[in-house]
Amino acid sequence: MGDGTLIQGRYRLLERIGRGGMGEVWRARDESLGRRIAVKCLKPLGTQHDHSFTRVLRERFRREARVAAALQHRGVTVVHDFGEWDGVLFLVMELLEGNDLSRLLEDNKGHPLPVADVVDIAEQVASALAYTHEQGIVHRDLKPANIVRTADGTVKICDFGIARLGHDAGFTARLTGTGIAMGTPHYMSPEQIGGDEVDRRSDLYSLGCVLYEMATGVPPFDLGDAWAILVGHRDTEPEPPRTHRAELPRYLDRIILDLLAKRPEQRPDDAGELGRRITAGRTAPERVPALATARPRTPRQVGGRAVLPSWTHGMTTGHKATGPGPRATPPDPGAGLSGEWIPRPTGDGTDGGRTVGPVPDEWPEPASEAAAGLAERHNAALSLGRLGRWEEAGRAHRAVAAERERLLGPDHPDTLASRYEAAFTLGRTGRAADALRAYKGVAQARIRTLGADHADTLAVRQEMAYTLGRLGRHTDAHQVYTSVLTARERTMGADHPDTLRCRHNLAFNLGRLGRTEDAHRMAREVAAARARVLGPGHPDTLVTRYEVAYELGRLDRWQEALATYREVAAARARALGPDHPDTFAARYETGVALGRLGRCAEALTAYEALIADRARAQGADHPETLRARHGRGVNLGRLGRWGEALEEARAVCAARGRVLGPDHPDTLVSHREVAVALGWLGRWAAALTEYRLVAAARERVLGPDRPDTLVARDDEAHCLEQLGRAAEAAELYRRVAALRSVAAR
Repeated sequence: MGDGTLIQGRYRLLERIGRGGMGEVWRARDESLGRRIAVKCLKPLGTQHDHSFTRVLRERFRREARVAAALQHRGVTVVHDFGEWDGVLFLVMELLEGNDLSRLLEDNKGHPLPVADVVDIAEQVASALAYTHEQGIVHRDLKPANIVRTADGTVKICDFGIARLGHDAGFTARLTGTGIAMGTPHYMSPEQIGGDEVDRRSDLYSLGCVLYEMATGVPPFDLGDAWAILVGHRDTEPEPPRTHRAELPRYLDRIILDLLAKRPEQRPDDAGELGRRITAGRTAPERVPALATARPRTPRQVGGRAVLPSWTHGMTTGHKATGPGPRATPPDPGAGLSGEWIPRPTGDGTDGGRTVGPVPDEWPEPASEAAAGLAERHNAALSLGRLGRWEEAGRAHRAVAAERERLLGPDHPDTLASRYEAAFTLGRTGRAADALRAYKGVAQARIRTLGADHADTLAVRQEMAYTLGRLGRHTDAHQVYTSVLTARERTMGADHPDTLRCRHNLAFNLGRLGRTEDAHRMAREVAAARARVLGPGHPDTLVTRYEVAYELGRLDRWQEALATYREVAAARARALGPDHPDTFAARYETGVALGRLGRCAEALTAYEALIADRARAQGADHPETLRARHGRGVNLGRLGRWGEALEEARAVCAARGRVLGPDHPDTLVSHREVAVALGWLGRWAAALTEYRLVAAARERVLGPDRPDTLVARDDEAHCLEQLGRAAEAAELYRRVAALRSVAAR
């Protein structure tokens, strides 16, 4: 095969991007759909192999290809097709635009990755493993070369299923005799080394080895001799990662050591548990439970020498992830699905898909030291954003963007990536109009240099649509979302996670346009697709199901909304942890639904439990804790307990004024709740003072003819009626009606 070969009249091979013991990987184009793909071809076996072995190997390839094609998760490489052509077995996969972790570590010149990156990668890999293990699939060859971080920060595991070819029981000895690599010993579990049966916990051990290397810069057993490495895995306790790098969080050190326990039963039970521990440690490291690690065990010895299986004889160390310098090919060419890309991904996995594209020939090659320094500063700025320090992150991104423009040029992908991130921070600091202008500049440059349908261009246009929605320009946002969605479906397919994210945002925006039925229908479709592609417990799936519940409420279908909110809350507690903000949000909406159904006593109980949990996890004065207290006060009133409701409303109002400011919408809502309670208690003069305060503040902040201001004036007029001041009330009603008439034109 060579450049231009057309497989089955559909897949055009363009460029070989990897070669290994099992075969070759080609950058290719699907001529039917017009999309870029990767094609992996199994190397034909020579005549020295008997026909029965060849037949079994081919059947194994087909079976494992079917397994891989059935896996649908954001963190697993998508398999589109497989078959046999001219005696060659081939597999068609998505083309990953990024670098594997082996290359990232090499580009980092043997230094460990930033802690935030280690944690982010660990969480994403744990999520992918949790999904695949639920399907009964064990990877068996997890290593940095088989984990790719794409240009938008998404982490994907490669070669699921296919990695099992050389490891199934009864075939180990046969396949090693063919020269097919057994894998790199730096990442093999003790049970693999001992030839024992392996399960999902073997993958967790291998992941522990990968995390150890990312966190410290070296594998847990960094020895030059393969036999010594294998003995180390089986019989020697690793040094704690913090002995290599003192600033590592203690919870991360503990998790890695637990993954490296010698006996499977002493590791985390599954990847779901691992993901929850990482999330819990990231948010509250002092509360992460520690599992006991295995004690050193005495090696099995014969004649003073530790015994290893016969298949290890003659085995070489293979590549560890960090080598002496860049190579011409990826460390595992069979898994290398990327071509020449910017060395360090610039994304952090958030919506918007912060990607970088290939470098055109006309862009100058920057001085590596200067470019590397800017890349480090860019990643540091991303870390500031992850910590919520958006003002600092924005200043850092703007500075890096200016220097990258001088060094690389204004249209270089790295320059545009920094400008994109600077725009993102503007949105996060409440400067939506400035963010929109910045996004437009990046979009124009990406259209000019990359094309209108490039993933980076679509990402920034999607972020523009989101910002338009933030500015209340929902019609404009709808037009942009629709255009981006059409392009994503054409270039990526209807079920690509980025396409589904765009459809989710479009559904959300339809609701803000008042098209509630359309929003509900689309949200249900997206939720079903995300459940199929990502899994029913994936956070993205649950976000869309949450939106389904919201639209059900707007359709007054509160019984269905309540059931959905409860299901989402339970699923989020399992997937994210009981104290995750998203779990709390679903619990809050459950209280809202109970109240709307008239089940106020149940709602009150739900809010009181939520208040206690939020205060413990986030603090008594956190805005969301105060929001739950507001809900408690509302339901006290619904139960006729107006004295308690007034006391709670006043306390929440004072706290919101202190935390959020006197003119914040939430503070004004609490003032109104105080007025409502005063009215029910017959204290109309005091209520009038509160209503007028709310109306004046809304008029000052929003304008005299905005809906919220007019509602506040209606409240004021009603209160005047209750006080017997009918003429003043009638005049105020007339003014409000006139303003509404003008606003409606």
